[in-house]
Amino acid sequence: MTNTSQPRRTRTASVAVTGGYVVPVDGEPIEGATVLVLDGVIAAVGTDVSVPDGVPVVDASGSWVLPGLVEAHAHLGVHEEGEGWAGADVNEMTDPDGAGLRALDAINVEEEGFRDALLGGVTAAVVKPGSGNPIGGQSVAIKTWGGRTVDEQVFRERVSVKSALGENPKRVYGDRKTMPSTRLGVAKVIRDAFVKAQNYAAKRDHALAEGKPVERDLGLETLAAVLSGELIWDQHTHRHDDIATAVRLAEEFGYRLVVNHGTDGARIADVLAEKDVPVVFGPMFTSRSKVELRDRDIANLARLAAAGVRVAITTDHPVVPINFLVHQASLAVKEGLDRDVALRALTVNPAQMMGLDDRVGALRPGLDGDVVIWSGDPLDVFSRVQRVFITGAEVYSAEHGVHERAERF
Repeated sequence: MTNTSQPRRTRTASVAVTGGYVVPVDGEPIEGATVLVLDGVIAAVGTDVSVPDGVPVVDASGSWVLPGLVEAHAHLGVHEEGEGWAGADVNEMTDPDGAGLRALDAINVEEEGFRDALLGGVTAAVVKPGSGNPIGGQSVAIKTWGGRTVDEQVFRERVSVKSALGENPKRVYGDRKTMPSTRLGVAKVIRDAFVKAQNYAAKRDHALAEGKPVERDLGLETLAAVLSGELIWDQHTHRHDDIATAVRLAEEFGYRLVVNHGTDGARIADVLAEKDVPVVFGPMFTSRSKVELRDRDIANLARLAAAGVRVAITTDHPVVPINFLVHQASLAVKEGLDRDVALRALTVNPAQMMGLDDRVGALRPGLDGDVVIWSGDPLDVFSRVQRVFITGAEVYSAEHGVHERAERF
């Protein structure tokens, strides 16, 4: 299901990338093909594409051409690297229910992670609040370059609501001796919030039908949008028993669930596959820093995929630098993940999971012209990003680096 709320396009341009080994991801690779982008949108992909007069041509002969990578779970700009408390805006840990909060309101587009994203071929990211609260707040989909402010990089303002099960919220509030301090307490906070949202939606709909004013509540409005299917429920959860709780709650209230992390999910991979619950897996380049990560294993991603679970890959930036997104896929292939699934886990799959596949995730006419030229197979650790285009506009080249602000407009 595609989320259609508030579609936007950032600054656009036209370009024809010619002669490369084009990997659309949702179709077969094409040798010596052209990707034509007109006014920011892919117009054609193939070997017999006619390039209109005046459209700049980029020769990609000898290179691989792919869609920009999609990071489905990042904290870009809300958890600024090296800034300490001054740049730590990822968790508002003063209320277990933060449904009314928005990551959008805390993103600093000059955080260094945005430049790193381009070096790793990542052109789109879903930025989310952290996992300190049972309900953390709303996520936003942004392009990783192109704006003086974050608003100029947003292409889907309302994507999902972040929620957390497991150790993080019980530690935060348990240390304060307040609710919730246990797993059962965390689940109750979430269930209570959804019951209130159901009641709120019923009263709102009745009032609107009667032509009466409605007293707004930002948090309950947001949860009502989850219940109606407008927003996805992004569930932070690692351990298999917490994943089972996530599924149980989703079935109780009927919302669209996406498991985030799922590092122990292979234990119940058949359950996730049967119920068609997708998993944004990772991060992988981390230590087993807490109990719920005890069984973290890169090979678990391959096990999930082999069972039929739809998977994407996350760095959880800045937990792992976002430019290492593709390297996590490479190591997953080394540990048994099918290489075609690995490419889909970086592009098509996260776009589909997050309801963004009408804009990003593949090289297909009608999608945004987010195109990355690689020196070779991206899953080869020796391959490098050569040039990056977002909605047709070049934003990075290996020769000149990241195009700075004056060149963006």
